Amino acid sequence: QVQLVESGGGLVQPGGSLRLSCAASGSIFSIYGMAWYRQAPGKQRDLVAFITSGGSTVYVDSVKGRFTISGDNAKRTVYLQMTSLKPEDTAVYYCNSLNQRHTWGQGTQVTVSS
Repeated sequence: QVQLVESGGGLVQPGGSLRLSCAASGSIFSIYGMAWYRQAPGKQRDLVAFITSGGSTVYVDSVKGRFTISGDNAKRTVYLQMTSLKPEDTAVYYCNSLNQRHTWGQGTQVTVSS
């Protein structure tokens, strides 16, 4: 089993930046096929970005050009660099594989507010 721990969230003003980290421990892990999700209050958990098996990156339209997903297999960590943050980016952010086969972590809260 892989355990996932997200960190790096916080309170930031609109237009600001944050870098989230997702550290994996336990069983065999690869950054390929890993994804970031987010869940805003009262809403379902949605996919934000992922790394394909070939190493390409894919983003939902609402974050294209603002967010960058990356990872380091040696460090067993996936990152989400977020820039030009907007209030609508406020959510709890989670990482998991694209097929959500790992146990969900506790997530990290991102709040964008002035």
